[in-house]
Amino acid sequence: MRKLFILWTLSVLVLLPVPLALGCRPAAEAAAQHNDRGIDLGKEGRYTEAIAEFIMAIREDPELAEAYSNRAYAYTKKGEYDKAIADCDKAIELDANLALAYVNRAYAYTKKGEYDKAIADCDKAIELNPNLDLAYSNQAYAYTKKGEYDKAIADCDKAIELDPEFALAYSNRAYAYTKKGENDKAIADCDKAIELDANLALAYSSRAYAYTKKGEFDKAIADCNKAIEMVPELAKAYLYRGYAYSWKGEIDMEVADYSKAIELDPNLAEAYVNRGAAYVEKGEFDKAIADYDKAIELDPNLALAYNSRAYAYTKKGEYDKAIADCDKAIELDPNLALAYNSRAYAYTKKGEYDKAIADYNKAIELDPKLAEAYANRGAAYVEKGEYDKAIADCDKAIELDPEVSVLYVNRGIVYAMKGEFDKAIPDYDKAIQLDSKYARPYYFRGVAYKALGRNTEAIADFKTCIKLTQEPSMIQVAKEALQKLQSRWPQH
Repeated sequence: MRKLFILWTLSVLVLLPVPLALGCRPAAEAAAQHNDRGIDLGKEGRYTEAIAEFIMAIREDPELAEAYSNRAYAYTKKGEYDKAIADCDKAIELDANLALAYVNRAYAYTKKGEYDKAIADCDKAIELNPNLDLAYSNQAYAYTKKGEYDKAIADCDKAIELDPEFALAYSNRAYAYTKKGENDKAIADCDKAIELDANLALAYSSRAYAYTKKGEFDKAIADCNKAIEMVPELAKAYLYRGYAYSWKGEIDMEVADYSKAIELDPNLAEAYVNRGAAYVEKGEFDKAIADYDKAIELDPNLALAYNSRAYAYTKKGEYDKAIADCDKAIELDPNLALAYNSRAYAYTKKGEYDKAIADYNKAIELDPKLAEAYANRGAAYVEKGEYDKAIADCDKAIELDPEVSVLYVNRGIVYAMKGEFDKAIPDYDKAIQLDSKYARPYYFRGVAYKALGRNTEAIADFKTCIKLTQEPSMIQVAKEALQKLQSRWPQH
């Protein structure tokens, strides 16, 4: 029997008919076997091999709608969305009642950023089969990408109601919870998904995303490592590990992971956005803008990409381009607080402080927990000479995010501008306590010590600043301050 099977396999490869007398099964049965084998390979993440099996299934039975639908899913996992959609179209042409073909087409549409088309396809699948849990789960994914998190959670609830052991539905609900900022609920859902299916790599990567949002970066990295070990081609695992590395300040590791995610899924717009942010941190603004351009090309409705490109333009001094990008981001998502914050930052750099403050007010109205907006509004108030308002904003930013050292530096600077150096020094102390390698608080504390006549301490702080900083301008001002002090107070 094994010899006969080998002969039959070879006959498929050279497209020669094999007589049934040799033991070959009818075409429909052979097609079903290839289709089933393709499904198994897809479950293992071996999508290229799965596609090959689906191709053979279609050769055996060109009318097998399920094979087109399944191949579509594999194409989507490989980032070939147009091929996936074409295959689903063919499956639906062959069998207009094949609900799974609508679900798989919805998945491809979601990946392309065409969320309304995806939701419509899931609605059709549900109309055909109201008990198809996967349709609710995939629709939830599309709603999450649209930013409609409550609808996404409701759909996942329905999927879980239909099948309480549907691990993917818990993982998708976790993604929506994380986007809502409900990280503990997200982690609980991922735990459940992993309990149900210990091999669901996506659940580990989703839990990693929630851990990162909670500030538990090492746990996030460990989960991503596990996901990558299970499915080396899982682009999202590299994406989320890069995100965790970004918060740890390991920029080169971050860029490497985003680059790997892009290699595995060239259509992953989020990876370009995040790598762009890393390039901004490195001061490589042109590379960042190129990445944001690519993200926008992939998903023209991705408001966050316009917002991020605006920040890069502002750092380059191209304020009008930045403002135009923020305008576009706000047009796409009027509730995106970050876009108002970014536009305000550009207005501040242009010296249009009243416009900036108005935008910061809007950002805070939309997201009262956006510490950055309070901090930046404080900077605009400083430029207007309204120091007490600036300090109040610094207080609020610190209340919201007490572990960020730069917020204490900012408040210390405002106190110093008011001449209250004794209040400024504890803020610089706190900043150094939080990050002993952060050069700026040493410089500003040195300035405060100098103003209070504590010159020995000032000299020590200026020296530390020079040792730590890589900013040429900071090195220059610290050296100048040090030279002036040492010329008056020679050290022995």
